Amino acid sequence: MEQGKKRCFSTYQITVIAILAAIGSVLYKLEIVVFPAVSFYKLDLSNLPVLLGTFALGPLIGSVILLIKSAIGLLTTTSQGVGEIADFVLGLTMILPVGLLYRRKKSRGTAILGMVIGGIAATIAGVLLNYYLLIPFFAVLFGIPVDVIVAMGANMIPAVDSLWKFVILITGPFNLIKWSVIALVTGLIYKPLSPILHGRKRYCETINEEERSNAGAKHA
Repeated sequence: MEQGKKRCFSTYQITVIAILAAIGSVLYKLEIVVFPAVSFYKLDLSNLPVLLGTFALGPLIGSVILLIKSAIGLLTTTSQGVGEIADFVLGLTMILPVGLLYRRKKSRGTAILGMVIGGIAATIAGVLLNYYLLIPFFAVLFGIPVDVIVAMGANMIPAVDSLWKFVILITGPFNLIKWSVIALVTGLIYKPLSPILHGRKRYCETINEEERSNAGAKHA
């Protein structure tokens, strides 16, 4: 009986990981420009399936979904993999607080608290990554001086006169909007999808009932 339950759980995990990672990889290509003045900042909902998987199965499974989604993105990368690595780091920064808190206490309040903490942490990480790695790297990769990028930001917010102010006044709000949207959509759809995401329990119970029936038949 225990072997049947373990086999069922493993099959369920693999199925959910595959489906959510595939959905995430598709959403990764569906981008929306948030700030036209700095059009290279594009919002995508690819971490939405990752967050759903984290709530349903915990931070470890969520991390696996995120890793697979990022690995698939590497196949068609236009940033030599740097963008995908950054997306993985930021996604991990978001889902770990969510997964760890929700695993300790499964409640609406804990879920909201986890997403708030995760969203703030991912926003801060995004600011630091853009300042120290992403913007300097892309400036070299695409041959655009950092001063030109800062000037693009100044066209939107005149107070932007340095890279540091750029990431504080533009990168920070962009990431905050992005993670807020992902958290909001997750909050709206998780409960309706919960029976599907937790369908393994019903399936496992069915398998175990069949095993008990078969065992009873043998003893009879």
